[in-house]
Amino acid sequence: MSFFKKLKDKFTQSSDNVSDKFKDGLSKTRNNFTTKVNDLVARYRKVDEEFFEELEEILIGADVGFDTVMELIDELKLEVKRKNIQDTEGVQSVISEKLVEIYQGGRDEDSSLNIQDDQLTVLLFVGVNGVGKTTTIGKMAHMFKEQGKNVVLAAGDTFRAGAIEQLEVWGERVGVPVIKQAAGSDPAAVMFDAVQSAKAKKADILICDTAGRLQNKVNLMKELEKVKRVIEREVPGAPHEVLLVLDATTGQNAMVQAKTFKEATNVSGIVLTKLDGTAKGGIVLAIRNELEIPVKFVGLGEKMDDLQPFDAEKYVYGLFSNLVDKEEE
Repeated sequence: MSFFKKLKDKFTQSSDNVSDKFKDGLSKTRNNFTTKVNDLVARYRKVDEEFFEELEEILIGADVGFDTVMELIDELKLEVKRKNIQDTEGVQSVISEKLVEIYQGGRDEDSSLNIQDDQLTVLLFVGVNGVGKTTTIGKMAHMFKEQGKNVVLAAGDTFRAGAIEQLEVWGERVGVPVIKQAAGSDPAAVMFDAVQSAKAKKADILICDTAGRLQNKVNLMKELEKVKRVIEREVPGAPHEVLLVLDATTGQNAMVQAKTFKEATNVSGIVLTKLDGTAKGGIVLAIRNELEIPVKFVGLGEKMDDLQPFDAEKYVYGLFSNLVDKEEE
């Protein structure tokens, strides 16, 4: 049984509709990527060096990332040789297998959030303005509330009055309290108030917004460190996650942002928004493989429940589902 068929059988038997969300959310990338792969396979009958060179260009065009593409092509060449694959159609299933392997990279890691059972869990969100940070916080608050959690939001982006107001709108929409101060206040002071309020409310989760200015990395670093110190002093071991929000539609610019924030603070996971809005969803692989930061959640649409925990196999299934269907014709 091919890897494609195994994926389809696995997700068809699943009781939830998450694999369909990945399939729908990755339609732009899938149509762009697999159309080009299909055209390539149709033009080449044999797996030769020219075939791999064109495949390399397709992968780079999907924002998989140069280093990741080179690794993938090397792996594919070895696998083709090992399995003695002569026909180009036989390479398609191997590509999907290798994408999952490269994403996981032999790591036995848990991509779930570090939620505490015995104390307040503090999630710190970072990222530049305009990437969907506040919307992501709102959707995550909704997700936790649906799970029966008591959630509090902290409006730590005090440099933009609009950011405070936007978070308040989400708080009202989801039905969770927002702790804020006036625009221009010290973000660390807001975090202190938010932690005290969350404790008083016996909250399970405190989700903290932060400013998204990258003009001065030194100031950003100092500000985030101060915020983290205040949180850690009030809640030992916190923040339990530092989640970097990136906009998938910005492609390689998202990589630049990720590198900057990784230098500025200890990012524990990435939330990739607007994955449904780009034809270059290969950025997921580039981020994971080149930065070694796990993608923990992805935005697959505009609906409240379209923020989904990332799953490498569901991601690959979303990328290749039309090839699975073709295989069964």
